[in-house]
Order: sequence, then C-alpha cells, then structure tokens
Amino acid sequence: MISGWLGLFFGCRGTRPGMSVSGLSLTMLLLFLSGPVAAWEFSGKIGVEDLGFFHAPLDPRQHSNYVSGVVETELYHEWDEGTQSFAFVPFFRYSQHDDRRTHFDIRELTWMKVARYWELRVGFRKVFWGVTEGLHLVDIINQTDLVENNDTEEKLGQPMINLALIHDWGTLDLFLLTGFRERTFPGVEGRLRTIPEIDQDSARFEKQGVQRHLNYAIRWSHAIGDWDLGFSHFYGTGRTPSIVPEFDENGVLRLIPYYPQINQTGLDVQMTKGSWLWKLEAILRSGQGPTFAAATGGFEYTLFDLFETGLDLGFVVEYMYSGASQVNLPTIFQDDFLTALRFGFNDVQSTEILAGVIFDRTSNARFYNIEASRRLGDSFTVDLEVRLFTGAPKSDPAYFFRQEDHVRAQLNYHF
Repeated sequence: MISGWLGLFFGCRGTRPGMSVSGLSLTMLLLFLSGPVAAWEFSGKIGVEDLGFFHAPLDPRQHSNYVSGVVETELYHEWDEGTQSFAFVPFFRYSQHDDRRTHFDIRELTWMKVARYWELRVGFRKVFWGVTEGLHLVDIINQTDLVENNDTEEKLGQPMINLALIHDWGTLDLFLLTGFRERTFPGVEGRLRTIPEIDQDSARFEKQGVQRHLNYAIRWSHAIGDWDLGFSHFYGTGRTPSIVPEFDENGVLRLIPYYPQINQTGLDVQMTKGSWLWKLEAILRSGQGPTFAAATGGFEYTLFDLFETGLDLGFVVEYMYSGASQVNLPTIFQDDFLTALRFGFNDVQSTEILAGVIFDRTSNARFYNIEASRRLGDSFTVDLEVRLFTGAPKSDPAYFFRQEDHVRAQLNYHF
C-alpha cells in the first residue's frame, strides 16, 4: 500500500540476532510444542530481495544496491474442538551492508481461547486498525519495523493480553500491552534514512520501568448496515518518537528519538455502497507537545469486469491533514492529496498493480509509487516496488529523499 513513507523520521530497536527470547515466550513455546506432531500445521516463506537506487547516496558510507534474504515461518495448532489455538511466527532477515536491517523478531507467539461471547489472546501478536490507503493514523498497537520497508506497513510483534467481548452491540477489545518495542532504524550504511542517521542507541523515554512498558488500549467496533465503525483510545508510551537534535561532546550533530507518554483517541469509518468505498481515519493526540489532530479520508470507486475483460479498475482519492508539525514530528502529510489506480486482473496468477502519487499542496513535493505482485506457479510469488521523490524544497522534510528514488524486487518461495 501507499503509506506513511515519512516513518523514516521516527525509530527504534528490534530484536537483534543473539538476543534471548523472554522467559514467558520460551515457556509458551515449549508447552505447546509438547502436543502431537501430526496435529501441527507448518507453513512459511523463504525469499530474496534486491533493493537498488537510481542515484548516488548523499553519505559516502551508503551504497547503491542492497541484497537481502528473509525467512518467515508459521507453526499453528488447534485443539479442544477448535476453541483453543496456538500460533508461532518467527521472522529473520539478513541484509547486505546494513547491519540494522539484519534482525530477528517474533511476529506472533499467541495462545487463543474462543467462547460464545468472548475471545482471549495472550502472547506476541500483530493487530491492525485502519481503513484508508495512504496513511493509517489509528493503527497504534504495534511498533513499526522501519528497516523492513519505508512504507511503515511492516510491524514488530507486540506482547499483550487481549480480551474481546462480542455482543450484538459490537465488539469491545481490551488490551494490556506488556512490553514496549522501540522503532527500528536503518543503520549508518543503510538507505533510506536521514542525514545524520537516527541514533537509536541513545533513545530516551518520558517514563521508565513499569510505566514505560505497560500500555493500555480499548477499541469498540461494529458493522451497521453499510457502515463499519471503530472508536479507540490508547494510553502509554507513544509508538512514534519525537526527534531531538543535539550536539555531542565533539560538536557532532545527533538525532535522538524521544518517546513520550501519550493519549490518543481514534475514529475509523468505512461505508460500502455498491462500487463505492468511503473512508475516514481521524485522531486526537495529547502528551507529545501541544494537543493536535490529524485526519485522512476519501473514497475508492471500482469498475468491475471492465469491458468484460475480467479486469477490475479502482480509482482512489484521499486527502491527508496533520497538525503535528509543531511538536517535533516533521510530518510530510500536513496538506496532501493521494490519487491512485488499482488494477486487479483476476487471473490465475493473481496479478495486481497499484500506482499512485502523493502531492503536497503547499510545497509541491511529490511521491510516486508503483506496486505490483504476481504468482509464479504454485509456490512462488514476485513483488515489485518503484518509488520516486521529486519537487521537495529545502524547507520540506521530504528533501531528505531527493536522492532516494529506488526499485525493490522480491522473489518468495511459499511452503
């Protein structure tokens, strides 16, 4: 998806190779692996990626091409007539040049119990909230795994206890988030990044100890006719840090991530009417400087089976607004429009293409994005991304990306 590419300005550490899994995680894994082997389902993917840049880097320590490999597997087990289940999804990437991008993470390590009017989940999970294409403002449970992709779509696993109460009046999700994850950053040799790079090893926090790691969230969601509604609130250590510039003892400029305690109230709405999808996400955040609001909304209209060719053609238009520019959050999406075309070929190979542009109405900066995916045979998929940055003046945060036009190609084997 075309999404928060300015996430490069915000950061944290993920789990690095050699770091120990928490005692709770290891205990859960050993407990559930004691079940019959035949009852377990095993799947995953192995992939290779090539990331190439069209222009020379601004920092001579960076490179023009990066090759990496990824392994992501899933172990799943269900018992007690389907009312209990366990899932384990480890993830590892090895990256040429960028040691920050070489990292291991537990995307999921979850036990779930299902009853008639409630569901309980305990462990590491990924939870997604949001409806818009360009920017997911309300999606705040998981930390962004920024070294994976600058579109902010990839997330780190979040340890939590989640109780969902399911009734006719909607679903009420209660979250106790039991460990804070810092956002990952590209390393000194990596791209795309700020110059100087974010010094994630010097990250600072408003709260320490239990107050830093225990966060809370609640969300009500419900479908009423054509409407899908979500209303949420989060309190705890913010996932998006402010960036604090300072000079070290040698007079060298450093960019330090600072994680404050925030309150964020969010609303997400989607209305489906025939070929139309109307979407809105809005937030109100306090605690990170002055209270500010942000919103993104628009529509998607789809022409199905265009000229009886089997092609579905979707038109996406969204507007993005943010009042965060005054709180050390150098947000690009302050006054921006997104327009895109979505092609769904409905063929055996599941070919899809999304092409669009984000246009800054004030600074004239533009971000072009093309994403394509296709199956090859029964077990392989190929993904392609092309991202171009142009027109940003020196006063715009997007100016950091003036040399960062790139293409990303991925080949994955699924098993």
